Amino acid sequence: MKARLLVAAVLMVAIAGCGSDSGSGSAPSGQMVMATTTSTRDTGLLDTLVPAFEKATKCSVKTVAVGSGQALDLGARGQADVLLVHSPAAEETFMKEGHGASRLAVMHNDFVLVGPPSDPAKVASAGGVDQALQAIAKTKSPFASRADDSGTNAKELKLWEAAGIKPSGSWYIKTGQGMGATLTIASQKRAYTLSDRGTFLATKNLDSKILVQGEEQLQNPYHVIVVKHDGTNVGCAKAFSSWITSAPTQTLIAGFGKAKFGQALFHPDAAAQ
Repeated sequence: MKARLLVAAVLMVAIAGCGSDSGSGSAPSGQMVMATTTSTRDTGLLDTLVPAFEKATKCSVKTVAVGSGQALDLGARGQADVLLVHSPAAEETFMKEGHGASRLAVMHNDFVLVGPPSDPAKVASAGGVDQALQAIAKTKSPFASRADDSGTNAKELKLWEAAGIKPSGSWYIKTGQGMGATLTIASQKRAYTLSDRGTFLATKNLDSKILVQGEEQLQNPYHVIVVKHDGTNVGCAKAFSSWITSAPTQTLIAGFGKAKFGQALFHPDAAAQ
């Protein structure tokens, strides 16, 4: 009952916000393309947010779940109306190049270093993520990298750089796939990998465990960006940006995952919260 009341409150706020978006007073409408990350799809968050937004508005949503780099590229080419991504440095470049009308904080989760329960490189006791990566490279223990220009891949490469390592060789496995698939490959190959916590918890049948977590540099922020290009559905994109950062939707995000996983998969960051 509480869940139904919460969703109802979210919808009412969305309707009020979206109706005032157009200069003529009419609500925005039509199909909106949202380019987002595989983590929002693989965790099931899109299955909660998209139907609620569509029910509240005259906008329909086509989602394209790819790495953040690919999502930003779609936006830069005017092939997406709104972005929900987690690659801050690339997002800032996107805005500086004039492709975005607005960029707002939505939520965050965190990255975790996962690997085989036997932990052959002893990363759990290494003393931190830098030392953990150094131990993996020193022992040439298998490491699965998404290698797909995603936000997670960008974070992984920054962590290797901070650890003073340029990973290469047969132990460094480039999957070229999304987070869920990379986690499955890592599990099968008894390899380490970097994952967002939500996708790790939502991916089934893994023989992997979290070994390093909780450090400040492992924070993973998500932003919503309204794309500014001729032909884009700016009305629906602005409506979605307002809706996802509204207090009721932020509350919905804060509760997502608790019933199934015993913990929230995302934490709200919008100023409205």
